[in-house]
Amino acid sequence: MPERTHTINTGRLSADELAAVLAPQSNAPTGKSLSVRGLRKSYSGTTVVDGVDMDIAAGEFVTFLGSSGSGKTTTLMMLAGFTEPDSGTIAVDGRDITELNPGKRDFGFVFQQYLLFPHMTVEENVAFPLTLRGVPKAEIRRRVGETLEAAGLSKFAGRKPRELSGGQQQRVALCRVLVYRPPIVLMDEPLGALDKKLRDQMQTEIKSIQRELGLTVIYVTHDQEEALVLSDRIAIMKDGRIEQFDTPRGLFEHPRTPFVADFLGAANFLTGKVEESTADGSTPVRLDTGGVLKARAHPCAPGQRVRAAVRPGKLRLVSAEESCCSGTVETAVYVGSLTRITVRLDGAAPGTAPLRIETAAAPPRIGERVCVTADREDVSVFDESDGG
Repeated sequence: MPERTHTINTGRLSADELAAVLAPQSNAPTGKSLSVRGLRKSYSGTTVVDGVDMDIAAGEFVTFLGSSGSGKTTTLMMLAGFTEPDSGTIAVDGRDITELNPGKRDFGFVFQQYLLFPHMTVEENVAFPLTLRGVPKAEIRRRVGETLEAAGLSKFAGRKPRELSGGQQQRVALCRVLVYRPPIVLMDEPLGALDKKLRDQMQTEIKSIQRELGLTVIYVTHDQEEALVLSDRIAIMKDGRIEQFDTPRGLFEHPRTPFVADFLGAANFLTGKVEESTADGSTPVRLDTGGVLKARAHPCAPGQRVRAAVRPGKLRLVSAEESCCSGTVETAVYVGSLTRITVRLDGAAPGTAPLRIETAAAPPRIGERVCVTADREDVSVFDESDGG
């Protein structure tokens, strides 16, 4: 194999170069579609996954996002075949695989704990899935050598996992999956043990390689930023159900439930009553604290009690106008690219949380009187009885 020139100071090729080395031949498999219907799982009478339905396209990067106990990892384990569902079906390219054992599903799996064989060298760890598949020894040597070189691990080929850093072990785990080019890769919080700088770098590499190889990736994380960076679509999970399955932009800008609005981006919630729709089609909400906040069009009747949800970064400070709410600045904290402000709204009931605002504009002074508003497309409306 021709000698490569490593241009990165870490001694590794870029993600694009790595993908080029590992790119499947014209007759090699690419990503496959996956379909799930009515997937359920209970333990000791407690339901942990409750009727999950989803369709994942070939070559799509999908993330299961949720807090601990939301059912995301159990769902992933059922897809992998490590956990048997109580009911429901799993199909790949239209073929039912619900009853297949994990070894026959031909999925790649990357764990947070790496799960490298401690008695094997790096080279032997990466070769293991090829050996299981009966690939000829010469082909194994070639593919393992190319994969390790591309990942900047050639000089560590003879080392045991305990002699590697956490980042190096994670790259070995990723190589062990990519070396046999599975059409579907499942990842269970694979970057959770890495420091932020390395985690950010690995996110970029994983996404680039996934795109270049056309792999279908299903990823589990509780890190919202990680999910937004990596995903084509995100399934936000709560109590074993999918609250919303959408693109990152769709989730962030058009949450369908109060839970999604609050979970992704920590929305402000303001209660009030709907007024008559305006000529521009917006839904004006007369806030309990005073003032009016216009929301995007919503099917609700005048006088209906609602909660208006708006994210901190979508609120802005303005001069006094009819469609705004007023209050007093309580805190203003500079955090680099923006300032985080809290505003105590006029008329807010005792114990009510202040309004949170994030702005790149010149911040107001603590104690200053301000007016706050938002564009109607950035304000969602939910029925007050929907607690999220």
